[in-house]
Amino acid sequence: MSMELTDIKGIGPTRLAALRAVGICSLRDLLYSLPLRYEDRTRVVPCAQAREGEALVMGVVANPPKLSRFNGLTRVTASIGDESGKLLLCWYNQPWIMQQLPIGKCVMLYGRVMVKNGRRSMQNAVQVPEPSIQPVYRAVKGIPGKTFREMMLTALSQVDDCCPETLPHALRLRHQLCELNYAIRQAHFPDNLEALRKARRRLAFEQMLMYQAALGLMRHHREDGFPLPLEDGATEAFWSRMPFPPTGAQRRVLKEITADLRRSRAMSRLVQGDVGCGKTALAFGAIALCCGAGYQAAMMAPTEILARQHYASAKALLEPMGITCGLLIGSMRAREKREAHAHAADGSWQVVFGTHALISEGVAYQRLGLAVTDEQHRFGVRQRSTLQDKGAVAGKAPHVLVMSATPIPRTLALILYGDLDVSIVDELPPGRTPVRTRVVPDEKRGAMYGFLREQVKAGRQAYVVCPLVEESEAVENVRSARETFRQLSTNELSGLRVALTWGAQPPEEKAEVLAAFTAGKVDILVSTTVIEVGVNVPNASVMIIENAERFGLSQLHQLRGRVGRGAAESWCFLLAEENERLRILTSTNDGFVVAQKDLELRGPGDLMGTRQAGEMAGDFLLDGDIRLLEEASQCMRRLREDAALSDERAAVEAVAMNVYAKRIEKIALN
Repeated sequence: MSMELTDIKGIGPTRLAALRAVGICSLRDLLYSLPLRYEDRTRVVPCAQAREGEALVMGVVANPPKLSRFNGLTRVTASIGDESGKLLLCWYNQPWIMQQLPIGKCVMLYGRVMVKNGRRSMQNAVQVPEPSIQPVYRAVKGIPGKTFREMMLTALSQVDDCCPETLPHALRLRHQLCELNYAIRQAHFPDNLEALRKARRRLAFEQMLMYQAALGLMRHHREDGFPLPLEDGATEAFWSRMPFPPTGAQRRVLKEITADLRRSRAMSRLVQGDVGCGKTALAFGAIALCCGAGYQAAMMAPTEILARQHYASAKALLEPMGITCGLLIGSMRAREKREAHAHAADGSWQVVFGTHALISEGVAYQRLGLAVTDEQHRFGVRQRSTLQDKGAVAGKAPHVLVMSATPIPRTLALILYGDLDVSIVDELPPGRTPVRTRVVPDEKRGAMYGFLREQVKAGRQAYVVCPLVEESEAVENVRSARETFRQLSTNELSGLRVALTWGAQPPEEKAEVLAAFTAGKVDILVSTTVIEVGVNVPNASVMIIENAERFGLSQLHQLRGRVGRGAAESWCFLLAEENERLRILTSTNDGFVVAQKDLELRGPGDLMGTRQAGEMAGDFLLDGDIRLLEEASQCMRRLREDAALSDERAAVEAVAMNVYAKRIEKIALN
């Protein structure tokens, strides 16, 4: 007889409500709420060799435990020893531990080892009866971790009924995947590390396969578009009007875009390229082709800075071609917005640049043929679709072009953006100077500022980026933009022209500061990550990033891309203690290499951005490396192309639609 959540011992009305609050509404939901991480309690470390972090040790209690009290707290201290030496133990507010530690008793303990003033101690250790791999689940308010594990053990007795096999037998054999019921059991309470690896591999492979199957079904339902009447020499005519020759990659990608624009199915294409590869020129090429065919275009950017940058570039490049350009952003005055709305609606603006304001209520277009979204990773499918929907002409959808400088290896891009065709711009224009990147510890800060003064004396400019605007009590040892600005302008860099900008700065004030920096009237611009995209100052040759360890690799690479835009040698200084992640940036300027290394270090799960509010962490498991994702991608491709596998394909797609039917449109593609 099948079991319900309420049949599990310990789940009453209160805990049932707590489970539902995190998206666990059935026994199957509970079984698919996989552990957030695991404690490896299988390898005993000699007491004297226990390093900082989690560890399992075994030894004999060497001295009687001592109990001390202070400020209403209790602390029990003891020590254990083995042949290698001793390890100090410490428990807070657990006085009963005293009775569990008689002298001479051999104990196995798991806990966190800390080093303070050169002394190692294990904090709040738990006794381990035998070596095991312990699951650690995301906290559910009102349900202790131990209780949640006990609930899961009970639920696992029903795994065969709740979770029938989803993958065809032959497919599992080809890809050496274990059975689903075995995978779920071992993913929660693994017998050993190899069993855990097999279980997670099976579940990750299946989710990736189902995700691609669902996205593939979406592609088949793409909306009808309208073919643009483009002349054969249209792309070359555009390049001939540009002030620079295109790279081979730019020529190839614009040809792909042109072919899409000529089709009757609405284009849905991602242009993926590293910082400075010339994606904006490709967007302008698509816009010029669209407007030349008698339609309007709109280009949406995530920030007003970037929208203004695109608008200024377009006025210089597109207006001489006879294409009228306009700007629509949220900070405009009401009268300016009304005028912008009127120009977009009557078609007097052939291309409109802007932010989310482009999809706000009341905005209409006369004949929108192309919707361009820049920095795609800042938007979700829904926002992209809203812009597309505003442009429907006689029931036909406009063509859609999305661009992203967030460097993602090609294989992962094809998977993540499964509802889009992908073009990779894998070539930088000539003349781009590689940025020299160094990790700078705090004790070398003074020498770095001396170098910065020399750069300014030589006529160069610099950025100093901080993770916070204001000082925060909640975040210790993190430099804020305001404090850094005050410190630099009055001390280390006094006498130089230092300015400050941040995201929530009044738009007019922000525009004034950025204009002054662009014009060379400011030497040092202190800011938050607001300058990550859209700021183009070729004279800037130094990028300093405070607390670099707090940023992701892709974001650090994006920030680094603000310098090296001119002919002068450029530098990026990462203020942090050196680690493996930061060393990657010092070894390469290639964003795709950075992304690949980042992927290898942390796995692709964080890149998906698919988890919705209220869902458990295990709901979308994507661990493993890029090779597993590629294997799942090739599997789905073979299912689609090999007629002999049509039954397998049908089975996989049926499960995929059952899993993703209600969620696929909500997924915020990275």
